[in-house]
Amino acid sequence: MEISATGRLEVRITPADVGKRVSVRCWHEAAATQEKFTDTVGVLTSWDEGVLMITRRDGQGVRIPESTLVAGKVVPAAPARRRGPAASYAELARVVSRGWRPVESERLGEWELRAAAGFTRRANSVLPLGDPGLPLDAALAAVRRWYGERGLPAYVQTATGAEGTQELLCAELERRGWVREVTAELWTGALAPVADRAEGAGVVLSREADEAWLARYQRKGVSEVALRVLGGGPSVWFASVPGAGDEPPAAIGRCVVDGRWAGFAAVEVDPGRRRQGLAVEVMSALARRALDEGASAAWLQVETDNVPARALYAALGFTPHHTYHHYRAPQAPSGGPGPVPGAL
Repeated sequence: MEISATGRLEVRITPADVGKRVSVRCWHEAAATQEKFTDTVGVLTSWDEGVLMITRRDGQGVRIPESTLVAGKVVPAAPARRRGPAASYAELARVVSRGWRPVESERLGEWELRAAAGFTRRANSVLPLGDPGLPLDAALAAVRRWYGERGLPAYVQTATGAEGTQELLCAELERRGWVREVTAELWTGALAPVADRAEGAGVVLSREADEAWLARYQRKGVSEVALRVLGGGPSVWFASVPGAGDEPPAAIGRCVVDGRWAGFAAVEVDPGRRRQGLAVEVMSALARRALDEGASAAWLQVETDNVPARALYAALGFTPHHTYHHYRAPQAPSGGPGPVPGAL
């Protein structure tokens, strides 16, 4: 908190600081079991009619009455990384997008509109990296038209929690009634330690997702469009640990290599074979292949409530870089396309 020369707390932020990262302390009438003061750190996304809105790293907005402020200051942006591979949000967002390509895309200024017949939100949402070249309301109207022409709901993928992320855009979408449906995190880590964790014995690598691999994949009834998305990317590899007899693989995984980055996805294990190290075997085998192609850093996406996966990735040296969200356009009174299947 900001302290004056006299030792008193001071509020050193104003509405002119909207868009900056701030740290504030506020006072409230506390019950006997509550703290008298609460601290909040995040991006100041609005200050209207005596109320501040601060968006925290996880994307949650906190409303704070101006009258309760006892201290506040602008603080430096969160560092891109404390350890492991350094990367900006924009770099990672572009790498991740290239690793999960839609079947159709179009530019709206610096925004990318992406569609893949509804297979996952990632491939059926706008990636807003920069200026759309139009006022926001006009840009969002164009987005809704573009997806409506394809029979799809309009989604915008945003991020919070790192330097250069989109807290202000999130706040503007929420003001316009856009609904946040999914929140997940992007984690990064060094690639070599993943490769060194296991021998990868028994892991079969392939350039294509064959019928056996798809039999273990969690999204059943994969269409031709889905196969194009799964196989799209600069250098894609699929890994399988064969099952017994004619059973589906005991474990699978996917990796896309793009320059210094290797992205892991679809790491899935037969429920009856979990806690046997198969996920680590799959990731280690894929990591070694990525190292051979010149990669040195790794990324992956994990939902915030997937506790087992988060524990595994933390043990492999991954840590959160930023949080990302999918916002769906409010439904028109006459109805419209429903949500896209698939959590991510």
